[in-house]
Amino acid sequence: MDLSFLTKELQKEKINSFLILQNGKNVFSYYKNKKQSNKLHKMNSCTKSVMSLLIGIALDKNFLQSIQTPVHQFFPKIFASQTDGRKMELTLYHLITMTDGLDFPEFGEWESFAPMVFHHDIVQFVIDRPMIHTPGSHMNYNSGCSHILSAILQQATGVKTEDFAREHLFNPLEIKEYRWYQDRMKINKGADGLVLKAEDMIKLGQLMLQNGIYNGERVVSENWIRSSTAPNLVTYENIGHYGMHWWVNRLNKTRHFSKENNYYFALGFGGQYIIVVPTRNMVIAVTSDIYADSLRPMRIIRENLLNHRQLGLYD
Repeated sequence: MDLSFLTKELQKEKINSFLILQNGKNVFSYYKNKKQSNKLHKMNSCTKSVMSLLIGIALDKNFLQSIQTPVHQFFPKIFASQTDGRKMELTLYHLITMTDGLDFPEFGEWESFAPMVFHHDIVQFVIDRPMIHTPGSHMNYNSGCSHILSAILQQATGVKTEDFAREHLFNPLEIKEYRWYQDRMKINKGADGLVLKAEDMIKLGQLMLQNGIYNGERVVSENWIRSSTAPNLVTYENIGHYGMHWWVNRLNKTRHFSKENNYYFALGFGGQYIIVVPTRNMVIAVTSDIYADSLRPMRIIRENLLNHRQLGLYD
């Protein structure tokens, strides 16, 4: 498969690495320079999709009992001071689908989640936000949900999120080099704290593509992969539907979602991506510095790969 045209396209952009696996084989590798191949890249919000995998593993191993477990069980002191009774309805499911109903204008007036990261207790900050929707009724992007999930995982397992990930996810995938930053409460940042090599990012996508199996070992249940990548509510038409900390979209936007007409992806600020296209048995990993337009790499992928009939990647 000749992808030389793609290299020329990528060289025009602030894209650091671009890898494609198809049928389990490396069919394309692009690095802006030699340093990028060994560089640990800040995944930004792709971290959220790793949190989804970890929550699924914790459920599989009974560290967590149910995705419907109320959040207040983990933070009784914080919830005791809340005056809006609807907050008692919040569950892990609401956090992981970002249907929490809290006022969190991350894609609005804040233009980032900066107010959250400057708070000494991020969990308290997020739960204290006013509730403007009934839980489960409305999806709004909220990085605070992801951080609370990390805090819950640490409570439920008795170890740091990073240590749980090392034993149950990174070791099985042979991911050896990484960093995972933490907040002032020593909770690994569930929204944006993970730093990985591009070659390890694509392993996470391959795990998803293989329905939770890697090197013949079951890492996470197939049911979790299926559930977490099912299209749920749509709030941001330019990105797609939201599953459980994975974005989901259609290959052909003129047709309905189907097993043959969908793909899903992790997306991080600045153009970081892990993209899985099941019908093409394909995984793509991208790291970038396109902070003015995080969606630019996805447009390049749709225009040059997903919509490229010559390559047999799109019907």
